[in-house]
Amino acid sequence: MNRTDNCGELRKEDIGKEVVMLGWIQRIRDHGGKKFVDLRDRYGITQIVFGPDMTENFGVFSEVGKEYLIEVRGEVKKRPEGTVNKDLDTGSVEVHAESFDVVSESKVPPFSIDSEKRGNIDESIRFKYRYLDLRNSGRKNILINRHRFIHHCRSFLAERDFIEVETPQLTKSTPEGARDFLVPSRNYPGKFYALPQSPQLFKQLMMVSGFEKYYQVARCFRDEDTRKDRQPEFTQLDIEISFSDQDSFIRLMEEMLKEALDSVYGVEVDTPFPKMTYSEVMDKYGSDRPDLRYSMELTDLSNVVEDSKFNIFSETVDKGGVVKAIKFDDMKKISGNYLKKLEDIVKKEGAAGLIHVEKTDKGFEGPMLDHIEESILEDISEVMALDSGEVLFIVAAERMVANEALGSLRRELGEKFCLYDDRDFEFVWVVDFPLFEYDAGELKSEHHPFTSPKDTEKFMNIDRDSRESFENLKADAYDLVLNGFEIGGGSKRIYRKKVQEKVFDLLGLEEKEVEDRFGWFLEAFDYSAPPHRGIAYGLDRIIMLMEGEPNIREVIPFPKSKQGFDYLTSAPSEHREGQLQGLGIDISERFKLEKEDV
Repeated sequence: MNRTDNCGELRKEDIGKEVVMLGWIQRIRDHGGKKFVDLRDRYGITQIVFGPDMTENFGVFSEVGKEYLIEVRGEVKKRPEGTVNKDLDTGSVEVHAESFDVVSESKVPPFSIDSEKRGNIDESIRFKYRYLDLRNSGRKNILINRHRFIHHCRSFLAERDFIEVETPQLTKSTPEGARDFLVPSRNYPGKFYALPQSPQLFKQLMMVSGFEKYYQVARCFRDEDTRKDRQPEFTQLDIEISFSDQDSFIRLMEEMLKEALDSVYGVEVDTPFPKMTYSEVMDKYGSDRPDLRYSMELTDLSNVVEDSKFNIFSETVDKGGVVKAIKFDDMKKISGNYLKKLEDIVKKEGAAGLIHVEKTDKGFEGPMLDHIEESILEDISEVMALDSGEVLFIVAAERMVANEALGSLRRELGEKFCLYDDRDFEFVWVVDFPLFEYDAGELKSEHHPFTSPKDTEKFMNIDRDSRESFENLKADAYDLVLNGFEIGGGSKRIYRKKVQEKVFDLLGLEEKEVEDRFGWFLEAFDYSAPPHRGIAYGLDRIIMLMEGEPNIREVIPFPKSKQGFDYLTSAPSEHREGQLQGLGIDISERFKLEKEDV
């Protein structure tokens, strides 16, 4: 086999050329005894014409079928008038086959490879035969674009003296916010490695090593439930730099993304990206990953309703809570059942309930309006610029609860009624996150425990008994959000040992636990660690958004299912006989029965 041309490169200039081509048969059409075949490879499609008068072994053509891999020898011809396919780059020519050979036979595929209606094919079937699914031009082009995007980012960073360094895949468990995948050790029975949730500590050690600029296309593993934007194994573009302030680093990252998106997708984005504080986005959008493609901002009505006779309003404000609302353009779109769903959404976020007020030509309508003064409704209407037919959704609760409840409501309405253009791309940096958060009364790191306080001196002198002091601590952290998805998160790192030890202490880690888990890392801080910062981009999420795919599984070559199952290999599976020997592991029958019942 000596291919002269691929299936995507022949043009008018090649007419008369003798070619040898290899490809898979995508379609076969019979026209008056001649067979017209769409021959496909990675590069495209070329029409091949077979006929009894032109193809010497035409008699055996009846034995071939779709997805057979064949080698064709023939001459490039101009397509007859009226048969040019303007949808194909090769559509002005065809190859008249003089002979062909079958390279590989194929069973009848379980689904049509050339179908663009992927949603009509059960996902479990597509993923079981993912190697066939990837033959589809749409699936194939996603992976090609993914490669091009990563290649462009690599080139950008390399040109600016960043060094690509691989970090361990078998390592020690570190706190990243999810469960680890554990790997048993044969040489150390009863002990385990962990697959990295991220290269966090190792990239920091690269800065201690004096490399100054590091990056890695890193595989990461987190044993957590899958979502449309989350898989148990995923790919990060991991970047770390020494001696850089936040603004300089952010500008560099914007330049990289701007060039890559323009080069690969032809998408031009304006820089600098907008920057908002955590407090701003929570108050305006009820989310730290706001979708800015549509407005529907949260409005604080507390000052308007604080003296209302409606106790739900006035008592909430009197107790330090807030009354907030969002406006939706058409109450007619909200059915009774859907309204119940919206109520469930806010209750799930901790709100007691949802009040809605519709403005009509006759006045205001809503189930609670008998308890709210007309003057208060008029004031609310004026503040919200409410027009006839529009509806307000109101929540009265603690500030964070109200924000998150209306934020979830806003996201639901935006997705349900497509309040945005899929091809708009709205970036925003979210900065000044809290350093800590309280979860069920327990202090935890908002990002991770290696994030530097924005004001180190204030942090080191914190009043341990004052919850307010902790809540006012800001982190030198930043997330990059695109269309409601966090696509990158980073921070300045702690590089002084005393600061890191105090973070561990405040989080309730005992000295022995710190030494066991992080002693190897903290010791590096005894050897003049530089100030450094970094970011990790979720490459799969970025590609998902740029490709307009509904979930992350479609942009990963061999993804897991919604339940984390690999349909291709049927993993996870039972261990083989003898595999557990020497590992110090025994799976109890009780445990297996409990898992089968789940």
